[in-house]
Amino acid sequence: MEPSVGAQVPDLTAKAYVPGARGPQTIALPADGGAWTALVFYPGDFSCVCPTELQGFAELQDEFAAEGATLLAASTDSYYAHKAWFESNALLADVRYPVLADSAKQLRRAFGTDRGTILIDPQGFVRHVSTDPSPAETLRTLRALRDWQPGVATLSVAA
Repeated sequence: MEPSVGAQVPDLTAKAYVPGARGPQTIALPADGGAWTALVFYPGDFSCVCPTELQGFAELQDEFAAEGATLLAASTDSYYAHKAWFESNALLADVRYPVLADSAKQLRRAFGTDRGTILIDPQGFVRHVSTDPSPAETLRTLRALRDWQPGVATLSVAA
């Protein structure tokens, strides 16, 4: 599936590194329990740019949770690579969200990307796709999508 807005997300599971957990955890996509999912794809562990983006999401993880969203990151690295990187890089010390290990490239094939963000609604439909993994913009977009109501004007022009 290419990550197009309105597409149904197939039911997927992946092993994940979850800071503080003992061993790999199995995570379902879309998120269980009727939550929104903010899925952040990054190219790989031990890179120079990715930790700052992941740190930016870590700084906003409580705000994503307050919006009813499950925050997840994913790359094609293994659980063990995630564990080594997250436990050795000071920039990643505050990350509490799961990091999916997509070494079989199942998620990459399903979503057609290895970099960017995808917002999935509680019914499992893609509602937003961006190639820019900006934490603040992803949170702003999530809030806008959650507040949108069919038939309600979102913009008005003052006369």
